[in-house]
Amino acid sequence: MAVSTLKRCCALGLALAAAAALCSCGGRYPVPDRPTVESSERQFTAPAEGDTIAIFTTSLGEVRAVLYPDAAPMAVYNFAGLARSGYYDDTVIWRSQYGFAVQGGDAEGTGTGGATIYNNNPIPLEADASLRHYAGALCLATVAGDANSGGSQFYFVTALPDSVDEEMQSQLSANGYTAEQVSAYAEAGGLPYLDSTDTVFGQVYQGMDVVDRMACVDTVQNEDGTDSYRPTEEDTITIERVTIAQYPGPTAEEIAASAETAAAE
Repeated sequence: MAVSTLKRCCALGLALAAAAALCSCGGRYPVPDRPTVESSERQFTAPAEGDTIAIFTTSLGEVRAVLYPDAAPMAVYNFAGLARSGYYDDTVIWRSQYGFAVQGGDAEGTGTGGATIYNNNPIPLEADASLRHYAGALCLATVAGDANSGGSQFYFVTALPDSVDEEMQSQLSANGYTAEQVSAYAEAGGLPYLDSTDTVFGQVYQGMDVVDRMACVDTVQNEDGTDSYRPTEEDTITIERVTIAQYPGPTAEEIAASAETAAAE
């Protein structure tokens, strides 16, 4: 698989870079203060008993996301199948971009690899109008320019709460977004320009502060002084395991005990 990257809007990317430069402190960025989003959009509705969830046990803490197999079946089944096989165990977040996204899911840890349960065939785009790239969205990473190239790699949207300004909100309304969707983007922030190119297959409902901390770490500089967005060796973020369960799922203590038992066996 070619290098898996996230597609960006140049104008917004420059704005985010400027914001990051203003907010940096000692080589790190501050964890954003995220408001509680009051919305009937499904991504801001608490999971129901029995919903499929993914529990990310990481070196920075635990993240829980609800999955949407009805809207993105191939992406969810692939992610869940790989997780159950242990594919994501002890992998790293190889891209940490403040105000944009954090990405992992490559067993090689370089962003150049990946796999699928479909004989390693790529996953096609599953863009569903009920799911958007709000902050906290769990999405399928693809090769730049090819929406039908999904694999094992995924990313969490870490766009800042004020990232969708009034001009962009007007554009969304003009392009058929509902008033509730525009309002949710205005409150939560997000990356709406990816809605028609990348698959959203989940949403963080617990541990968004952990995801934000992933985006705030120091990252490596390229030789030309630009940012590689790869965490420094000292700030390596490890995904220790991904547990697939039914909501509300096991506690962190139960997951740890299960892992210890499995290791002993």
